[in-house]
Amino acid sequence: MLASLDHLVLTTANLDACVEFYTRVLGMTLERFATPGGERLALKFGGQKINLHERGKEFEPKAHTPRPGALDLCFLAAIPLDEVVARLRAVRVPIEVGPVAKTGARFPLRSVYVRDPDLNLIEISERAA
Repeated sequence: MLASLDHLVLTTANLDACVEFYTRVLGMTLERFATPGGERLALKFGGQKINLHERGKEFEPKAHTPRPGALDLCFLAAIPLDEVVARLRAVRVPIEVGPVAKTGARFPLRSVYVRDPDLNLIEISERAA
């Protein structure tokens, strides 16, 4: 019945810090788009996007209990994981765990874990050799 994930929604307590982390640190592109409810923001990468909701100003419909810091996301890196680690260190983003071996949806992974400004757990992975 389902083919793939189109987008997901991230609720943030600090819109500016969230956008800065995902664009400057992770290299996503900020997109602004108009809806009947007002201007919306999304973070784009590859063929994916993350729509943003600011806590207390969520767009309808929304999750039953939207909360900053409740996500655990895994992204596949477009560059080797060792380069990801070097970039994270260069911008002083602490790595909580890794690199470690993990199991992905399609293949084994080699991953590192960091936190975004809302303390969501962000896993960045490459296909394990």
